[in-house]
Amino acid sequence: MEIVQVVVAAIGSDRVAVRISPVINFVNAMDSDPLNLGLAVIRQLNTFQADMGTELAYLHVTRPRFMPSPEQIGTENEEAKLMLTLRRAYQGTFMSAGGFTRELGMTAIADRDADLIAYGRIFIANPDLVYRFKINAPLNEYVRETFYTHDPVVGYTDYPFLDQESNDEDSDMTKVCS
Repeated sequence: MEIVQVVVAAIGSDRVAVRISPVINFVNAMDSDPLNLGLAVIRQLNTFQADMGTELAYLHVTRPRFMPSPEQIGTENEEAKLMLTLRRAYQGTFMSAGGFTRELGMTAIADRDADLIAYGRIFIANPDLVYRFKINAPLNEYVRETFYTHDPVVGYTDYPFLDQESNDEDSDMTKVCS
């Protein structure tokens, strides 16, 4: 929270966002109670926002792909319950990430499970993802083996754009993104 306070003081709350991943199991780093960990962070952020009288840009929460403890079954229902609990607890703009497709992202927004959806892996593989979503075009498959390599090109800048006719007005990405 000290870091959030300093950054907000320097650039303003509307330019600061926080990302949390309370359910993570990476190199055996996991929390025994991810729901209460997430809620504790959210309580502090809510208090900070109330004290400041302004909201942060957003809270970005990564959806679990699994639950770290045997007591937490790891079913989609348990994962949805965890995310909805965090979503309802946070007083501000809520972004969710983790395994969303176009359809799942649209459903999450429509159902108010999130205000914003983040796309990672499929955005890497589809540099024109916004356009592809707009026209419901097929997506390039990502190649996980090329993530986090030392090669500055392979896996990040070599995915093809959807073939578009040069006279198609929608091919102008500026128009699509504006």
